[in-house]
Amino acid sequence: MQIHPLITDSKRLAELCARLAQSPFIAVDTEFMRENTYYPDLCLVQLADANEAAAIDPKAEGLDLAPMLELLCENEDVLKVFHAGGQDIEIFFNLTSKTPYPMFDTQIAAMALGQGEQVGYSNLVDLWMGIQLDKGARFTDWSRRPLDKRQIDYAIADVTHLSVIFPMMLEKLKSTGRGAWLNDEMERISDAANYRNDPENAWARIKVQSRKPEVLGRLQAMAAWREKEAQRKNIPRGRIMKDETLADIAAHPPKSQADLPKVRGLSPAWRDNDIGARLIGVIEASQPMARENLPDRARSSPGGGKDGSLVADLLKLLLKIRSREINVAPRLIVRTEELERLAAGEREDLEVLTGWRFDQFGRDALDLVEGRLAFAVVNGKLKMTLTHEEDMVRETPA
Repeated sequence: MQIHPLITDSKRLAELCARLAQSPFIAVDTEFMRENTYYPDLCLVQLADANEAAAIDPKAEGLDLAPMLELLCENEDVLKVFHAGGQDIEIFFNLTSKTPYPMFDTQIAAMALGQGEQVGYSNLVDLWMGIQLDKGARFTDWSRRPLDKRQIDYAIADVTHLSVIFPMMLEKLKSTGRGAWLNDEMERISDAANYRNDPENAWARIKVQSRKPEVLGRLQAMAAWREKEAQRKNIPRGRIMKDETLADIAAHPPKSQADLPKVRGLSPAWRDNDIGARLIGVIEASQPMARENLPDRARSSPGGGKDGSLVADLLKLLLKIRSREINVAPRLIVRTEELERLAAGEREDLEVLTGWRFDQFGRDALDLVEGRLAFAVVNGKLKMTLTHEEDMVRETPA
């Protein structure tokens, strides 16, 4: 494979992209920094196909990134291959309001091949190529210039190995008949809606114990406010206020700005500064969260409560058994939220009750929830019995 010197001029980048546009796939990776900014600071882009690889310096003066962004986000004839590409995709979405498409993520593919739920890139390379990666440049400050050869070589290796592993994984998926299992997952990660940063939805990332509408209403209002403050100043949201402080204020709101310094995580300056005044205004203007926006656990639903939790636990046991039998990561089959909805009696709009997921797990899960499937211990082994056909016994692997 030909490894190009670092690309810093528009002509070489345009020529590279023109060649890569003729390839059936390209491996893509980025290096970025976001410790001190709200938006990720793109520092390097690495591209490779089966024949050549290069790193592109987006910080190079006068470099026109348009050919690269067109290749990644406009050209649908070339498959873009990432590993755990969520943050990379977010960067390209921020630059273009579009996501790379079509897309293949090797971390998700590894889930279908029984190689773990979140296999890291170095482990993936070891599994498929038997190569131990040099991790010495992991903590590089990618925003500093110049980058030395060792740093650039380290970055390019991420896509040179990926361009070799991808065809191997694809062949394995075809031979096992599991390629189609990944179609909806790849569509999901390429959906631009996942990368639109709506401040009104920022509250959903914050852990809070209470499910009271008034608490969640305050949390939603304050989280949206914090997001806008951080965006405006281009600083990490945690620099405005930590999640746990936000959750504490939502549950126990101060009566006035003078009380803000009593909140753990806030300095005395909040008593008199402008940002403290804005926060109090947001708290006072907040409204209880509408019922339709409440998290599932905050709504009443059939089969909920303690019984629903017990059913969910049985479903998790069944999922553990099934995922082990077919050697697939449980999270690829069904997410915990869907499992809890199924246990609570919901049947509509559940992916686990469609397609291959229904064949591999959903059918049995439905039988269990609706009383047609039971667990039993026979001769020290856990077995599953279809209660309406007593002669049919499903035995788990030893």
